[in-house]
Amino acid sequence: MSDLVLFWHRRDLRISDNLGLAMARQRSPKVVSVFCLDPGILNRDDVAPARVTYMIGSVRSLQERYAQVGGQLLILNADPRQAIPALATALGAKTVFFNWDVEPYAHERDRAVISALNAAKIDVKTCWDQLLHSPEEIQSGSGSPYTVYSPFWKNWSSKPKAEPVPDLAQIEGLSERELEAAKTVGIIALPTAKELGFGWDNPLMLAPGEQAAQERLDEFCSQAIAEYRDQRNYPAQPGTSLLSAALKFGVIGVRTVWAATVDAAKQSRSDETKENIRVWRQEIAWREFYQHALYFFPELEEGAYREVLKTFPWENNEKYFQAWCEGKTGYPIVDAAMRQMNETAWMHNRCRMIVASFLTKDLVVDYRLGEKYFMQRLYDGDVSANNGGWQWSTSSGMDPKPLRIFNPASQAKKFDPDGEYIREWLPELRQVETENLISGKIDQNERDRAGYPKPIIDHAVQQRKFKEMYQQQKQATGSEGGA
Repeated sequence: MSDLVLFWHRRDLRISDNLGLAMARQRSPKVVSVFCLDPGILNRDDVAPARVTYMIGSVRSLQERYAQVGGQLLILNADPRQAIPALATALGAKTVFFNWDVEPYAHERDRAVISALNAAKIDVKTCWDQLLHSPEEIQSGSGSPYTVYSPFWKNWSSKPKAEPVPDLAQIEGLSERELEAAKTVGIIALPTAKELGFGWDNPLMLAPGEQAAQERLDEFCSQAIAEYRDQRNYPAQPGTSLLSAALKFGVIGVRTVWAATVDAAKQSRSDETKENIRVWRQEIAWREFYQHALYFFPELEEGAYREVLKTFPWENNEKYFQAWCEGKTGYPIVDAAMRQMNETAWMHNRCRMIVASFLTKDLVVDYRLGEKYFMQRLYDGDVSANNGGWQWSTSSGMDPKPLRIFNPASQAKKFDPDGEYIREWLPELRQVETENLISGKIDQNERDRAGYPKPIIDHAVQQRKFKEMYQQQKQATGSEGGA
């Protein structure tokens, strides 16, 4: 009889190209898998209903995948620190496998789980699955973590990338006796997102599950990746991969994603296409850079990296913040982006930078309020990527350029020159002339007819104000903008 091993799914909701799962299958053909609905995550006040909807859909798809290979995915709704050791003990598991995560909460949780399993004399095996290179692999010559992207990219891109690992093959399922034992420690049927208290009825940008993610990757690498460098910045164009949620939940493996870029490069017939592929690979590296940063500097989750922004005197005008949240600032490109997120639980990355700059540099509102609002809305909300993006836009993070301010009108003129994106999300302004629409210089009578608010601030005035505040803060902190 084969030893039973337990695999704990977290941010790796797939049976294909799953490193920890493949290791578990090598140990034994009797692999029992579990997903735990973690109250330490679900009870937070920054959980997006759309994100839970995508997660539950992906877990349901994963259960179907397990059934196809003869196994089961068990569901727990309890604190993993007690529930995982209890399940492993009840099943008589010899070993528990899981893949590491970079987030501070996960570190604390996982150490507690490992301690409890060790106390029960159950072996634990872990590995890095969500990264092409673990944090320990990419460090400077002095052995310290990188705090600037460019040298990180140079090191990261120079290293060979692992091939996808084999998909999970046929496994042995639980016996009736083992299934009854599992029920004694709280195994439940998978609830819906609504049953968990998270209702989201709008369509998602990407359907849950492995198949949808793989199909999207294949489509992107056969078409849009060839023009990615230019098209990625135009929110009205389908120029991005839309795989952010799939990568956040590990519905698709990052080695699979990288292998797809290798295949695309082999099939490309021009240097221009190869350059576009390289630019998308840089985005994969940005994802890992932010994950490494959070791993080495967990304090980033709570506040700024740069000294000059750690005690910045944010004004936090509540009316301004609410207008920003609702897409009612009177700046069309900003409002279009916020409405896109509120209605679809997703926002184009160029627009994420625009609205983040506007909240912090124009409205002088603490970036952490915007960061949290994003996590409350985005179905692809990821702590490291969201934090990294907000700190980059705020000039508070690991960024060699100390101060960056986006002009909403200039951004709209450059990246939505025909006003196509703005008109899609602000239909009340569809009749406004394009020049006025993208510049935001809309006649008050037109604003009144459309029911569209006047600008809540003057960008030029607020830009000067923020720069003055920033310089005063530098002097007060004795900082040149560095950490």
